[in-house]
Amino acid sequence: MKSALLRAAFGTLATAAAVLALAQPASAAVDIAYDCQADTPLGAENLTLNQAVDATAPATVAPGGALDVVVDPGPNQVPSEAAGYEVKEVHTFTLKVPVPANSTLTGVDLTGGSGLGPTPPAWSEDAGVVVVTFAGPIAGGASFELPTVTAHLTAGTSGTVDSTLYGSSYDDAGLTFTAVVSTFLGDISAPTSCFPNPNPVLTSTAIA
Repeated sequence: MKSALLRAAFGTLATAAAVLALAQPASAAVDIAYDCQADTPLGAENLTLNQAVDATAPATVAPGGALDVVVDPGPNQVPSEAAGYEVKEVHTFTLKVPVPANSTLTGVDLTGGSGLGPTPPAWSEDAGVVVVTFAGPIAGGASFELPTVTAHLTAGTSGTVDSTLYGSSYDDAGLTFTAVVSTFLGDISAPTSCFPNPNPVLTSTAIA
């Protein structure tokens, strides 16, 4: 299978990573790049996912004060075909985001969104890492909009609250999902693992 097949099938899926991540100070467009590897019956396929999102967060916060980080994604669409093959669906998203140093997570709100399937996105926290799951499925060619994500944090006593994404390799992935593509070999399920490369500081809020 040519790289173009998976690249086209997964090209819009970067939204799942970008919109669930913590965001930039003030109002900003953030470009996030994920280095991904899809496991297919014909071997591994490597691709890069890029997505811009609108994000807001305060520039400063008082010691022990509360701050919210908000990401508002726009509508998107799953491609209906890739390299002449039908994209049947995408499903089973997992995104990991570390709780920033010098802060404590008090909650996450997932609001809005459409076309996401029967089960709404959910989140949990495990050992200082927020895990967001999104089951889908989303059919090939279907339009969807991911929810607005609001992370509620309490600042520490000093320093900065710097938000980053999780993941350092395919084996230590921060984003995973599965795409199902109909090919001459039949339906192919391609589990995909991604990590941010580079992994930038997305939010830097001064505690002052």
